[in-house]
Amino acid sequence: MRVLVTGASGWIGSAVVPELIGAGHEVVGLARSDASATALTAAGAQVHRGSLDDLDGLRSAAAASDGVIHLAFKHDIAFTGDFQAATDADRRAIETVGDALAGSDRPFLIASGTLGLAVGRVATEEDGQSLDGVVSPRLANALLTTALADRGVRSSVVRLPPTVHGEGDNGFMATIVGIARERGVSGYIGDGSNRWAAVHQIDAARLFRLALENAPAGSTLHAIADEGVPIRTIAEIIGRHLDVPVAPVAPEHFAWLAGFLGLDSPASAARTSALLGWQPTHPGLVDDLEKGHYFG
Repeated sequence: MRVLVTGASGWIGSAVVPELIGAGHEVVGLARSDASATALTAAGAQVHRGSLDDLDGLRSAAAASDGVIHLAFKHDIAFTGDFQAATDADRRAIETVGDALAGSDRPFLIASGTLGLAVGRVATEEDGQSLDGVVSPRLANALLTTALADRGVRSSVVRLPPTVHGEGDNGFMATIVGIARERGVSGYIGDGSNRWAAVHQIDAARLFRLALENAPAGSTLHAIADEGVPIRTIAEIIGRHLDVPVAPVAPEHFAWLAGFLGLDSPASAARTSALLGWQPTHPGLVDDLEKGHYFG
């Protein structure tokens, strides 16, 4: 297939692109900067210059593709106080691609998340299939995507855990390590028994490829390898590698990350594995942390 990938040079996209090319697909990556374009060319992808705000360009690129994987999200504004603007831009992009693919039965995948989906219990693919009165812009965007199945689009949502780990990760896990290094203590909130699900970057990329090829229209999938790693376990590994004390801390210790890090948010991928035959093969979060690359 000729596949348009937004966010193709990002953390997830940089693994999805070689996964697709290795399986024989042709990749066109959306690039808004020279650096992104250079990275995509080096990876063997074609480049479509543009951004999520260039809806006409996005529409034409989607229409010229055999399928679309939408990974781009305006994290730069989402994590600096304007999450609504980021999700609004995401919604417009989804609507634009949906219009371009309507009636074609071509695949359209987006990335979403499991964090906070079913707090205090293991979330499954069946959770979050309606808003149920909860105002959640990203969940609304995911439901918008799966609803495109009614318009002749083979749409799917791939939910990612809060940490998609691996060498080169600059996300939540790297941020937690940075806070421990800066403050001289590896902390956890409460007793640290709350859990985060996790998956290795390469395993997540393989699920996106399998979903592109085979996922039924309107499906919700979970890219989950570790169902739930206790935050205290993570803190203890970080403390040992950085040689700093491990201790309970006030939520403010983690600044903007506190609201996420305090959640108990395990998740399962049992239905996804049964549906697509996806099985994680790369190291789990604990083993990956123990490799030491987060501490260089």
